[in-house]
Parts: sequence; C-alpha cells; structure tokens
Amino acid sequence: MTRGKIFDVCFIAFGLLVQVVSYFITNSLNPDSLTPLSLISGCLGVCSVCLAAQGNIWTYAFGFGQVLTFTYLCWTQHLYGTIAINAYYFCTMVYGIFVWRKRLRSEGVSELENERGNERRVVPRALTPAVVMSIVGATLCFSALTGWGLAAWTDDTQPYLDAFTTVPALVAQVLMILVYREHWFLWLAIDTLSVVLWLRAGDYCMAAQYIFWCANCIYGLRRWQTLTSKH
Repeated sequence: MTRGKIFDVCFIAFGLLVQVVSYFITNSLNPDSLTPLSLISGCLGVCSVCLAAQGNIWTYAFGFGQVLTFTYLCWTQHLYGTIAINAYYFCTMVYGIFVWRKRLRSEGVSELENERGNERRVVPRALTPAVVMSIVGATLCFSALTGWGLAAWTDDTQPYLDAFTTVPALVAQVLMILVYREHWFLWLAIDTLSVVLWLRAGDYCMAAQYIFWCANCIYGLRRWQTLTSKH
C-alpha cells in the first residue's frame, strides 16, 4: 500500500472517529437525543464525502445510504424542507453515476493491470474564470434574496446564514455531479459558514463535524488537482 493510500484510509478513519465522538458527546449532554440510525447515517456521510474527495465512484454507494437514512430521520421529525433537499440530492446522484462512469480512468496503469483490480479515479474538469465568476455572482444574489425571504416570511432564527449554506450547496452538488473541481471551493465556503451557524446555535458537536468537512474540502481540492494534472 502506497503512502497516499495509507493517508486516504487514515483520513476516513479520522472522520469516522469524529462522527462517533460527536454522537456520544451529544447523547451524554442530552440523553437519547440521537438514535443509532443517526450515527449510521453520519458514518455513511463521512465515507461518501471522503471517497468523493478521492475521486472514487463508490462515493455514490455510501451517498445513497446516507440520503435514505437521513431522509427517514427527517421524516420522523417532520422536517419536510430537508426531505425535499435530500430528494434533490438523490436525483442528482442517480444522474451523477452515469457522468462519473464516463470519466473514470485508471491511475497510470495498463488495461491488463486494471482488470486485476487496480482502482480507477474520475477525471475532473475545470471551469474558466469567467464562468466561475458568473456562478459565484448568481449564487450570492440568489442566496441574499432567499435570506431576505426567510427573514420576512418565516421565523428562521438565522435566515441569511441558513440561505448562504443552502443555496450554494445546491449549486455545489451540480458541479460535483458534473465533475468540476471548483465545487470544492463552494463546499469550503458552505462548511465554514456552517461552523459559524452551529457555534452560534451552541451545538459544538455539529461545529466540530463541519470543521472536519472543511478539512475534507481542502483534501478533496488537492486530490482533484492531482487527478486533473495526471490526465
């Protein structure tokens, strides 16, 4: 096993550890606030995002598991808005499998070696600076408009933070499905804002989880840049 693969395994293990520790800390502070399914869903999510950072198509297998388990949890809590977002994630992932399969390649090995089980990684694409600026501008405008709507018509306690972590996530998901490496910048911004949101809400376990997501974004960006240069 190469040093890079050892790091990949250790990074996923660290993410799972963060999830397990967060689960038990939350339940110790507020007994029975989380069910074992919450832990399972969180661990599936860790595997999914870490494998996405590696450009590994198995991210979708864990992603579907996370979406289905998390949707059930949301259904029990009557969180219909979050259910709708997860339905969006599910549909985009179905399409994403076909896109990623077309952009898989072996990492510098022959077809014979590939048939023997060597891992294949996705080949990322890059957006032009003009397109990036257009996407960022449109996302910021729509996020601000959504935040204004939440503040005016709902009892959302953090309407603008809520909007600026939700709308960009929808855009980032599309860019990830289409294999554009710039989606990692959006996820990094989203996760950083999410750390602030959960710190303000007083949930330090969730804040710790999003700090790990920030680290995964940096990890993913570096890996996808490497995969692009190899191609």
